[in-house]
Amino acid sequence: MLSWFQALMPGEERFFDLFERHAETLVAGSLALRALLEGGEGVLVHSQEIRRKEHEADAVARDVLLAVRRTFITPFDRSDIRDLITAMDDAIDQMHQTAKATLLYETRDFDPPMRRIGDIIVEAAKLTRDAIPLLRALRQNAARLNAFSEEVIRIEDDADGIHDQGLKALFQAHRHSDPMAFIVGAEIYDHLEKVVDCFEDVADRVAGIVMEHT
Repeated sequence: MLSWFQALMPGEERFFDLFERHAETLVAGSLALRALLEGGEGVLVHSQEIRRKEHEADAVARDVLLAVRRTFITPFDRSDIRDLITAMDDAIDQMHQTAKATLLYETRDFDPPMRRIGDIIVEAAKLTRDAIPLLRALRQNAARLNAFSEEVIRIEDDADGIHDQGLKALFQAHRHSDPMAFIVGAEIYDHLEKVVDCFEDVADRVAGIVMEHT
């Protein structure tokens, strides 16, 4: 009877599997976003790929939230599980919002600073993908997980600087000739910055989990 009951309940390992699956969608989404920022006719194709990955990520997030409700023993606090998967899902949701903005405004050319922020987004996604499996052994991997959080915070600071420089250059280029180009460009910069901010939130959630369990 006990083995039958246990078979019905999701195990702790399932949470880690789901987190890792979601992290893979973050990398795929970030690579599609970076390709989108190359502009041209590929914008629509890469937007569609981001949308597909966002839907995949949503399905994984739903599975995590369902498992939280169905599992008696979770690998760490239930609220931490919910907060972490929500933060991860917010990152790819914001990638999708960025792609939608490029389609809405029919943007096909992107400034070099936008692409540099895109590079940072890819880096943050890959750091996240590499860090998430370390949660399987929190105490043994505490130092590496803390290093992950610190590195994401560092590159988020880099992205902030690039964002500010790019926005200033955009304003200087269009303030007299094409205010609408500045408005559109500023919104895209804002979306890109929010993606990076979402990864910082993921890093903060991971750091909080480590702090509670070490």
